[in-house]
Amino acid sequence: MRILITNDDGIFAEGIYVLAKTLQSVGEVIVAAPNTERSATGHAITIHHPLRVDKVKFFDTSIEAYSINGTPADCVKLAAEALLKDRKPDIVISGINNGPNLGTDVIYSGTVSAAVEAAIMDISSIAVSMGSTDITQYEDAAQFICKIAEEIFHHQDLKDTIVNINYPTCSKKELKGVKVTTLGVRKYENSFIERKDPRGNSYFWISGTVMDLEQNQTSDIIALQNNYISITPIHFDLTHFKTFEKIKQWNFEV
Repeated sequence: MRILITNDDGIFAEGIYVLAKTLQSVGEVIVAAPNTERSATGHAITIHHPLRVDKVKFFDTSIEAYSINGTPADCVKLAAEALLKDRKPDIVISGINNGPNLGTDVIYSGTVSAAVEAAIMDISSIAVSMGSTDITQYEDAAQFICKIAEEIFHHQDLKDTIVNINYPTCSKKELKGVKVTTLGVRKYENSFIERKDPRGNSYFWISGTVMDLEQNQTSDIIALQNNYISITPIHFDLTHFKTFEKIKQWNFEV
């Protein structure tokens, strides 16, 4: 099994290091990741300036690794279609992210978008994130991903599905198990802090606090709150099928 690993925290983040090193036990590992943190970039791709690639020494390993001045989606596209064009990966794994990617936040997530790009390219994919930023270790999550990677490798009919995993940061004793979940709803009370540059022009910092919303009991948010590993199958087809037939009945006379 050939495994391409990326992230949005940057190629020298601890999460991607632990993940890549651990996954060597189940397959050939190649890393292609952003040269700097690219969190919350969503599915952006770079078209207005060239992508530059540097082959780098990946920590204390001999893993083949590429540092790219682009987004997570760029990294997957460039690696799969150019850098590894004669060695197409069997699976793309994005992470381990420093913090959760739950509910509607997956739309903004660079971590999840890298996995979505793989699915668009007909490559099996996993996005994996820690349940909070209060992280003491990534090893347990990485070991779990080894098992999931092998499952996906043996289920090739899942190539168009992104497996989004959020792993609790609780101790192993407090871990309750695994739940297959739906996407919950994440909304924020946003604040925009206005400041002035030396020329007197305004600029803004955006920040937000997660709102406490009622969730479906099958949601990834509820599972994580109760110390379950959340596994949510997601897809890039955003068609709203419940409304599809209704809109077909509208008056479209032109």
